[in-house]
Amino acid sequence: MKRNVVSLIKFISLAAITVIITVIVFRYVRSGKIINARGPHSLQLHNYPQHQQIEKEMGETEEKMDWHDLKMINTESKRRGIGEQGRAGSLPASLSSLEGSLYQVNGFNGALSDLIALNRSIPDIRHPDCRRKKYFRRLPSVSVIVSFHNEHLSTLLRTCWSVVNRSPVSLLEEIILVDDASTKPELQIKLDDYVAKHLPLVKIIRLGVRSGLIRGRLAGAKAAKAQVLVFLDSHTEANVNWLPPLLEPIAEDYRTCVCPFIDVIAFDTFEYRAQDEGARGAFDWELYYKRLPLLHDDLKHPAEPFKSPVMAGGLFAITARFFWELGGYDPGLDIWGGEQYELSFKIWQCGGQMLDAPCSRVGHIYRKFPPFPNPGRGDFLGKNYKRVAEVWMDEYKEFIYRRRSHLRALDPGDLGEQKALRERLHCKSFKWFMEKIAFDLVEYYPPIEPDDFASGEIRNVGAPEMCLDAKKRKKDELVMLDSCVRDLGKNNGDFEQEFRMTWHKDLRLKGRTDCLDVSSGELKAPVTLYPCHGKHGNQRWKYDIEKQWIMHGNAQRCLDAEPGAKRVYVTACDSDSATQKWRIQEVNMKAINDWDNVGPNFA
Repeated sequence: MKRNVVSLIKFISLAAITVIITVIVFRYVRSGKIINARGPHSLQLHNYPQHQQIEKEMGETEEKMDWHDLKMINTESKRRGIGEQGRAGSLPASLSSLEGSLYQVNGFNGALSDLIALNRSIPDIRHPDCRRKKYFRRLPSVSVIVSFHNEHLSTLLRTCWSVVNRSPVSLLEEIILVDDASTKPELQIKLDDYVAKHLPLVKIIRLGVRSGLIRGRLAGAKAAKAQVLVFLDSHTEANVNWLPPLLEPIAEDYRTCVCPFIDVIAFDTFEYRAQDEGARGAFDWELYYKRLPLLHDDLKHPAEPFKSPVMAGGLFAITARFFWELGGYDPGLDIWGGEQYELSFKIWQCGGQMLDAPCSRVGHIYRKFPPFPNPGRGDFLGKNYKRVAEVWMDEYKEFIYRRRSHLRALDPGDLGEQKALRERLHCKSFKWFMEKIAFDLVEYYPPIEPDDFASGEIRNVGAPEMCLDAKKRKKDELVMLDSCVRDLGKNNGDFEQEFRMTWHKDLRLKGRTDCLDVSSGELKAPVTLYPCHGKHGNQRWKYDIEKQWIMHGNAQRCLDAEPGAKRVYVTACDSDSATQKWRIQEVNMKAINDWDNVGPNFA
């Protein structure tokens, strides 16, 4: 009898242990949190949509941890030298000739880059709440993909080192460099040898012919081993604890794409600074990338990810599985351009979502000018835009064709595979996207724009033979005065005197997307050209018909001039100053009188 009791107790104990183990395994399988298994498609749970809510609930109770590398942060805080802490650097006079030659081949100060440490420190400019945030202890593995063509070697290596130094070892599977047929000698054996000696996580794929950014990224994605693909440009620097904020939303739902905040690395000094503190990505009806203000709820939680209709383009994280479910990038897209719209529309319309993560920041060099010629394929950009419009934008494509009329006759190539993909995935309409995701876009960028307030030449009353002139100037160059073209009796190509005061309440060059911009608060602040952003601020202008003033900003400074020096600036308004009076060729009285009711209200 005693032996039977003991056997019964053993049986019950064994059964209980079996049940406990089964429950634990079942909970982990159902939660989808066993995601550290290597391989590109290991998030198998997501084959079953009915489990996604369970996954979310389990994710909310998943154990979290602080992923900050405090030792690295402390070490970097003590670094000193050129460019350290993200400070602006400069070249010694002895290298000035080298500076000019490397500017021409890179579009940025390559000579200065070579003096800055490859593993330099940069400032932690995240919102303070980010320093206290914790993330899931279990996060997916990452393949970082960087496509490049003739990138400057030190900036390319600095990109790699920033990823290696500021990414948790347990998460970073590999960095894949895709060489898009570079011709610089130092990007061949020298790069291979350096990587082999110092960067064992880096793998290099070399394309035999110039294929462009889009196909370069596709080549890297096809070779990637990890669960999550992170795409970066080849002149970037990852900031403190950048990876976990990108990965946690993806761990909760594999159909989520997450973008970091993109900071600015100055092309001339390599100073690291914020671009802004967040905005939602958008577009206008010429398919120029634009920004929408954050929503009220997003502003209340400055460290939390927020939904964004369109990605900026080059920097984002997405699961390999979802990327390939969406067909990757459309392989018919050539070189670069339009790919961020194509992928953004696909993500939203085909069951996914896109977030920006304020606590993930990556610096990016915005070149002063593009240094490389495009590999001669005709109007590849127009073709790309038409492919995106025809496949994804439904009836809204007509608004694109109204602005870019030449696209109607352009052959976009075979669209059958892309349209079949959309049908197979049961993707939503573009009308749904505009109403549910980009619901306020038409307020800021209406498909049919209101009339201009004024347009044409802008003539100075104090010097009536002189007009505002841009002389085909580029970004950050000064706007000046010059002889009025209409008085010369011929159209001289050296002048550029046609302006528009648009419903955005900016003053822009006709046929261009460059605006008159004043960023200085000095007494006589210079007027420069800068890409139009439509957010008022430095680019806000108003025309007072009675006083003939062109007033800048909310401080109501006035546009003024020194005719002898052909100089233009803004300063305190003075009713007695003749040079502060301007005659604009065409003035829309109805629009001017309705000024306060035109255009969106920016905070």
